[in-house]
Amino acid sequence: MFKFKHRLLKSGILRGKTDIHCHVLPGVDDGSPDMPHSLDLLDYMEQDLGFVAAWLTPHVMEGNGNTAARLHEPYETLVNHYEGGMQLHLSSEYMLDEGFRERLSTDALSLGNHHLLVETSYMSGPNDLYGLLLSVWHKELKPLIAHPERYMYMSESDYHNLKGHGYEFQLNLLSLSGYYGLRPQQVAFQLLEEGLYDNVGTDLHHLKRFEDFLWDLKLTRKQLDALEELFANNENL
Repeated sequence: MFKFKHRLLKSGILRGKTDIHCHVLPGVDDGSPDMPHSLDLLDYMEQDLGFVAAWLTPHVMEGNGNTAARLHEPYETLVNHYEGGMQLHLSSEYMLDEGFRERLSTDALSLGNHHLLVETSYMSGPNDLYGLLLSVWHKELKPLIAHPERYMYMSESDYHNLKGHGYEFQLNLLSLSGYYGLRPQQVAFQLLEEGLYDNVGTDLHHLKRFEDFLWDLKLTRKQLDALEELFANNENL
């Protein structure tokens, strides 16, 4: 039976919400390259999408030099230049790589009070994935796994095993549009249908193609309701 779909942006569900994953901080990773670009991205998030708050989550990984100390300076500079109304918060997206435990012991920028946003390589996970995730618990933080739908090495049983261990999942909004390809799109819809996601973020890096894919994204009422719940969870981090 045909299910009527609603254009996401016309549904209004993004307005008044918080984005918990974006790469808007200028000049620190593969996101915004400079201040003017960052200000354009923030204007788009506020004026076009209707967000009222955003967590800035630059990549922290082996070799890119990002630390809490290094990130605070561009964050404060951006806050001082930004004249819009969104609340801006600083966190990071941590790669689960060989240097993760050392960085975690000295330099964790949490997402809210209780979570740490983490990711793995798209093609292959770390050898000690569960051990690395457990080390986050030992810091009295809960791992929030970014965009699990994009990890090509994960199977359905992997997702259920991770959830069974108490780990949480963050959906990339544009995964539902096919922005990252067919497989991530299919997995994203499956995980959304099964209620396995906990939060949602844009993972915004730049506007190229992003605006078009987001504008074209259409969802059923049931899918929009599921997204509403994930955005509500964003407020409780």
